[in-house]
Amino acid sequence: MSPAELDDFLRAAFPDAPPPATVTRSDEDGVEVTLPYGAHQLRPGGTLSGPTLMALADTTAYVAVVARIGPEFLTVTSHLDIDFLRKPPPAGLRASGEILKLGRRQAVVAVRIHSQDADQLVAASTVTYALPSPPASST
Repeated sequence: MSPAELDDFLRAAFPDAPPPATVTRSDEDGVEVTLPYGAHQLRPGGTLSGPTLMALADTTAYVAVVARIGPEFLTVTSHLDIDFLRKPPPAGLRASGEILKLGRRQAVVAVRIHSQDADQLVAASTVTYALPSPPASST
């Protein structure tokens, strides 16, 4: 799926919320997603909050899986592990997602999150998605 198709998919998947991020790349190597900075993302100390980084990691993994398997709304997170590597400044974020394994029942995605300020790696995540079962054939 193209970045524009993936953005449309995200809007359809979350119709009552603004798009969580923008897909800027989708190719055989994976996806890239950007999240603009908003003051509501800050936590005390002037750094971006952990929930902001986790939401971006989850969104990026979702996009990576859907880009590969097609527009499947019922693909869901089953595990998310994240390492916060450095304090992200109040700036936009860029995340890249690469599928490490795509099986019949689950997909494992590696996500790297960079601050758009000085392009520093601020977090790394591994996200596992449960894939919906194919419909049973009626024979």
